[in-house]
Amino acid sequence: MILIATLMAFGLAAAMSGAWVVQHRLGNAGWVDVIWTFATGAAAVAGALLPWQGGFSERQMLVAALAALWSLRLGIYLAGRVAHGPEDVRYAALRKEWGAEYPKRMFGFLQIQAAAAWLLALSVMVAGHNPREGLGFADAAGVAVLLAAIIGEGIADAQMRRFKGNPANRGKVCDIGLWRWSRHPNYFFEWLGWLAYPCFAISFGADYPWGFLALTGPAFMYWLLVYVSGIPMLEEKMIESRGDAYRDYQRATSAFFPLPPKSLDPKTK
Repeated sequence: MILIATLMAFGLAAAMSGAWVVQHRLGNAGWVDVIWTFATGAAAVAGALLPWQGGFSERQMLVAALAALWSLRLGIYLAGRVAHGPEDVRYAALRKEWGAEYPKRMFGFLQIQAAAAWLLALSVMVAGHNPREGLGFADAAGVAVLLAAIIGEGIADAQMRRFKGNPANRGKVCDIGLWRWSRHPNYFFEWLGWLAYPCFAISFGADYPWGFLALTGPAFMYWLLVYVSGIPMLEEKMIESRGDAYRDYQRATSAFFPLPPKSLDPKTK
């Protein structure tokens, strides 16, 4: 296990070093997210499949396939968005904030992203190597959670794409469909997908204590999205560009978990 985890760490560090070169040459740090997604998926698949206890189990192959599905869907979507749009506002803000220090600080930032990817891939690895005999209800629950997350995130992305594609919505806040129930439904479903791996990994006996490591994936992803580089950075930029319209949206709509929207009293606006 330690050898596999170490190989994953080195591979991810190398991949994000390559991402630094790509974003530097292309002048668009959005490609970092594309490379991170594919690299995380590759590390997760390798971690699930590389021999640990000898042979391949059905669970290893299932978990690896689900990790690959997540990586391909998100990576392809991000690649299309980056190729046909401006640089992500989060990276544009960092480029402006860091100034001449941007190249050096960006390299360190990407190595932190490599460490984040390692934690997520570790969750997949311990899920795939659970020695529990055969596939059962917990495995079916894991499949259902991940598929629901992928479908939900795909719907949220499609709704945002249609909203932005309508010229009449220029300068407006997207508050339709899933975006009326959560200000960041794409982030919510991204987090939800990582809850699938504890379903595969955790056994409540004494035979596989490593399975509880799978909880680090969703815990870390929640912290990252809600408190660090997801919601805080994006909402700061949305307030700058949308002003009071976005503040009203914040008051009416849950930040992360999908909840019924609130009705605003005009006096509170």
